[in-house]
Amino acid sequence: MPLHMLFGADDLLRCRFAISPLCQTHEAVRTLRRRERHGYHLPWLRRVRAAVAGLDLSDLWLLMPERHGYTPDFLGPPPEVPYAPFEEELARLRATDPAAARRELALSLESTPGAVESPRGRAMLADPAGAVQRLADVTERAWHALVAPDWPRLRALLEADIAYRSRQLADGGLERLFADLRPALRWADGTLTIRTPVVPARTQDLAGRGVLLMPSAFVWPDVVSGFVPPWQPTVIYPARGVGGLWREPDAVGRETLVRLLGASRAAILCGLEEPASTTALAARHRLAPSSVSAHLTVLRDAGLLSSRRQGHQVLYERTPLGMALVGGGR
Repeated sequence: MPLHMLFGADDLLRCRFAISPLCQTHEAVRTLRRRERHGYHLPWLRRVRAAVAGLDLSDLWLLMPERHGYTPDFLGPPPEVPYAPFEEELARLRATDPAAARRELALSLESTPGAVESPRGRAMLADPAGAVQRLADVTERAWHALVAPDWPRLRALLEADIAYRSRQLADGGLERLFADLRPALRWADGTLTIRTPVVPARTQDLAGRGVLLMPSAFVWPDVVSGFVPPWQPTVIYPARGVGGLWREPDAVGRETLVRLLGASRAAILCGLEEPASTTALAARHRLAPSSVSAHLTVLRDAGLLSSRRQGHQVLYERTPLGMALVGGGR
């Protein structure tokens, strides 16, 4: 059933993007048990199998209804800044007010038959402050086991998606942004309609709070929306390029990419697992900075890279097209 988000004039000015390592961690945990999400992540699932066997995720899974239901918002509150390190987000989780945590825990447990009366459910409700700390501990272990080893790759994917969406927003406003974001989203007459499993259909007046848009490497094929007041309304959507996220190099594909781009440009494109400057790339590939600069210009003009200024540096990163091309050559 659809969720209708009603935009006012102030909401149009308060739409923003963010990346949340904490959100990615919880969506990774959720993906372990949702087979409909496994298609793009089979290499990752095989690789983390041993790590998962050493984790006790029972407390988190109790609060993640398998089909439809509510997960406590305090587990992954909407980020207040475009990118906060995992440690800062985890500290924010640990600082959750116990009374607010108990309200959200009760609402979540009610989504799963028998959860409220289960030993774990009763323990959470009896000691919400302790439950918050246990959930934070489990989340921290899950981060280090499931997400942190691949975070540079994941972050590059998410940042490239935001760069692409930001250009769409600048070129055509919210109408163009939402038209390409996901088939489950539709924008018309100041209302964003999201087709979700939520039952029944409901309407949410944004009331000047705007919307936070967060790309996710793990949420496909879903679009997730929620966050009850006082949290900012949030839409979590699948990032572009996730289909090539876990592809590993193979000699035939790499040779094809070298024939297409040349050895130096292929190496630079494949090596950009995270944003890097001309100087860093020159040192990494043992090339003259002037040569690297020329190669970067060609790759950017071809739509394979984007650039952004950070302080005194210009950082280059792969676009979704560049990611797809590298994925096909891996």
